[in-house]
Amino acid sequence: MKDAQNVDIHGNKFNSLLLIISILLGGFMTVLTETSLNNGLPAIEQALHVSTSTVQWLSTGYMLVVGIMMPISATLLYKFTSKKLYLTSLIIFLVGSTIAYVAPSFSILLIGRLIQAASVGIIMPFMQNILVMIFPVEKRGMAMGLAGIVIALAPAIGPTLSGWIVDNYSWRLLFGMMIPIAVVVILLAMLGMRDVVETTNPKLDWLSILESTIGFGGILYGFSTIGSGNTIIAIAAIIIGIIGVTFMVRRQLGMKTPMLDMRVFKSSTFTLTTWLSSISNMSLLGMQLLVPLYLQAVLHVSALNAGIVMLPGAIMMAITNPIAGTLFDRFGIRNLAIIGFTIFTLATIPFLFFTSSTSLVLIAVIYAIWMTGVLLVVMQLATAGINTLSPELVAHGNAVNSMARQIAAAVGSALLISIAGIGTSMLGSAQIGYQLAFGAVVLLSIVGWIGTFRLKNKTEVVTV
Repeated sequence: MKDAQNVDIHGNKFNSLLLIISILLGGFMTVLTETSLNNGLPAIEQALHVSTSTVQWLSTGYMLVVGIMMPISATLLYKFTSKKLYLTSLIIFLVGSTIAYVAPSFSILLIGRLIQAASVGIIMPFMQNILVMIFPVEKRGMAMGLAGIVIALAPAIGPTLSGWIVDNYSWRLLFGMMIPIAVVVILLAMLGMRDVVETTNPKLDWLSILESTIGFGGILYGFSTIGSGNTIIAIAAIIIGIIGVTFMVRRQLGMKTPMLDMRVFKSSTFTLTTWLSSISNMSLLGMQLLVPLYLQAVLHVSALNAGIVMLPGAIMMAITNPIAGTLFDRFGIRNLAIIGFTIFTLATIPFLFFTSSTSLVLIAVIYAIWMTGVLLVVMQLATAGINTLSPELVAHGNAVNSMARQIAAAVGSALLISIAGIGTSMLGSAQIGYQLAFGAVVLLSIVGWIGTFRLKNKTEVVTV
């Protein structure tokens, strides 16, 4: 944005509130699709007569495509005007949702789902980039707090919403409900979205895209399938992925206009906050996966009731994120991160001692406290890192941070589910298996807590 009066790159004034609402709703809609399908997989498996391993591709394939698109997002942001890129992404999402809704077979359904994923991989970094670019540095914490509501709240209510829909209606409604929402967001974007990023028309480097696809795709695929029994294939995919990422990084460092600018890591603060936000995101997504499974396996509650137990945590997301952003803008990252990691470390410990007779109300309260702690830091750590980058590096920093958090989520989910499964099979107790997984979350949070003491509130900005 050119100045504080909300002027786009063409010199025209615009309504920033309408712009913000349009991108937040778009972000919420796209993130909601990430977890809303989980409870619908068994119904789809039965209705379309496919195996469990086959239907799982609706989740695995989705995550792969999102991960592949994120590294390209920085290039797309500067190649196309903001409004054109956003509207195109929303239309792609609408097309994917429509195809999935009317799909007569699983193969068509998967195509629709992957088209959805392609748009999500663009929209999520786009949302964060636009919020960072239209707000001054001293208000970015609050802006990213708003983005945090979208990123954290949508996955939290997704399983509950999908459970209710599948129990009372058809699984097709999981895709059908996105169609009118997408139409509304497209109309809002047509009215409110403006060109706020100067385009430089960077060249798409197809070799970088190929290396990125092999690299990040291999890592995400490997970690997302490592617990499915194909351990050798999963490990091979991870190794190939690491090799692909290595080649991609080497190529980026030698390019005048890289697809993903690795100079963001010249900032020690960006590097540290990226690691810490990855750890916190690993814990966040891991707990969002573990807790409902724990409630169903150990306390024998239904999927819908498990979702209800987690609702107070979802409410705390909506409350905590904007408050955390305001606190960050006022006091900086160091003390906020220390307090946040302390809260969610201490709030994880009770899960080590819960039993099959533990009150669901108590679990809901502890989970909500845990959620408060982790949400004090997830988005604000990312913001602290981005604030150390020059405007030319912001989009690349957001792409790198988003990709790191995506990989961390895949690694964390695979690791924690594997620990729970191995513990259950070896010790013959689901309760002990899940307690071991919760213990791993405690260790992760302690590592993060130690790292917070290296943070500084004021750092120099890294320039190109």
